[in-house]
Amino acid sequence: MLITVFVQNEAGSNQKNYHNEKTLEYLSTKPLSRPYPYPYGFIVGTTASDGCNLDCFVITGQPLKTGQTMQCEVIGLMEQIEDGIEDHNILVIPAGESRRISPKIEAVLTEFVLNVFRHIESKRMKVGRFLGTAQAEAYIASHRDPKARA
Repeated sequence: MLITVFVQNEAGSNQKNYHNEKTLEYLSTKPLSRPYPYPYGFIVGTTASDGCNLDCFVITGQPLKTGQTMQCEVIGLMEQIEDGIEDHNILVIPAGESRRISPKIEAVLTEFVLNVFRHIESKRMKVGRFLGTAQAEAYIASHRDPKARA
């Protein structure tokens, strides 16, 4: 399954950029407690239970830039609960790359998610299971915007 990803935050940055996820308009930037281990963004044409688009990590060594839109392949799903609300992350790779989710990648992502908002005392983050491609694709399909389904 190929999906369109908007890169919101670059790997190595400890700044979180916020965009209107439906129009892609830049809104603001706030500091984080950890730098992003991989480029981070969202899937265009989806809506999660929090009203934002489905979040995703682009598992790559490529230097992707904020504002870049690209085609990616789905390789997994990382269950995440933020302040009691489901906020799972889809794991993707740039189209044409080949990579699987390894225990090392799982450990890096888990450490990041559990500590990224350490500077916000009331923030509660929880990481669940890492699921495969089929579960991730089904999750995306169930969160496609009606217009994107057509």
